[in-house]
Amino acid sequence: MTTLNRSEILFTYDAQDCNPNGNPIGDNRPRRDPDTKQGIITDVRLKRYLRDQLLDDGYDVYVKKTEGQSQTRTKLIKDVLGGVKDADDLDDFEDVGTEFLDAATDVRYFGATLSFESSDDETDEAFRSALNSALPNHYQGPVQFLPAKSLNQVEENEEYDSLTSVISTGEENRQGGFDLDDKRIKYGIFPFWGLIDNNCAKSTNLTQADVERLDTLCWRALKNQTTSRSKLGQAPRLYLRVEYEGGNYHIGGLHNLLELSPESAESLRSINDVVIDASALVDALDHAAERIKTLHIVGDGRLELDVGDKTIRGDEFGAYLANAGHSVHEIDVLEERELAA
Repeated sequence: MTTLNRSEILFTYDAQDCNPNGNPIGDNRPRRDPDTKQGIITDVRLKRYLRDQLLDDGYDVYVKKTEGQSQTRTKLIKDVLGGVKDADDLDDFEDVGTEFLDAATDVRYFGATLSFESSDDETDEAFRSALNSALPNHYQGPVQFLPAKSLNQVEENEEYDSLTSVISTGEENRQGGFDLDDKRIKYGIFPFWGLIDNNCAKSTNLTQADVERLDTLCWRALKNQTTSRSKLGQAPRLYLRVEYEGGNYHIGGLHNLLELSPESAESLRSINDVVIDASALVDALDHAAERIKTLHIVGDGRLELDVGDKTIRGDEFGAYLANAGHSVHEIDVLEERELAA
């Protein structure tokens, strides 16, 4: 297996007039830091988008709903292993762990817990025992993201909160209504920071192709998996994967190297109000240039970036870094996806 280089990811996307990550124990209101009023999107929410996109791309995943509902881990592993039914079926595999990791694309990325529930059924218990013998209790995922906090303070749009839809009851054309109970923010821009650990990659059989798939997967997931009524309004703005030379070095915390520029509007309502100060990010990349192999990047032309000496569009960031002496791979999201398919 080819040894992977360590990478870290900076993935920034925004949310306008939607609920990017509701809190189920908080009346599904958008998550916010109570002290700073920054919006929050959890890494779990981002990983759900990525898993759903993997499924749409034709890759199977372990953590998913089947038959429209959540399932036990035993049912999930039976499904991802091609519908095995009992312990005898596992004997058909030369190595259960390898078969599982080959099939469960999301586990190669994010890891998984594999403690299977006990059962009073003798056949199910034999299957559980066989799984526990063949697989570790958990895989530590080599690809991990921190939850993202918005660069700005977010405001909840209370106008949507009391929105009511009027529908016909079908009884003499009488009309009734129901509260849509919308919980939306006006606007937030969120930088995610992630790490691809070269050491953990060995335990989940993460491949170079898997890593390169992320370069289009993140972008496409935000385009394709946010089309529901409450999620529409989110868009990817900047993706940067810093691939390092061999070793365990990484800069770390790239999300902390972005902040809103003074040129940004005081109250953000859309991408048109945003200018991100990326000068600290540029300085950090320049400082670590000898340790960096390649910068993999795609940016949106509607995002404005202050890079210290001038303001550029997001889709010009790759060329700017290349002119500064970095080896840059400018990602063509659609073409590279088609080539990988």
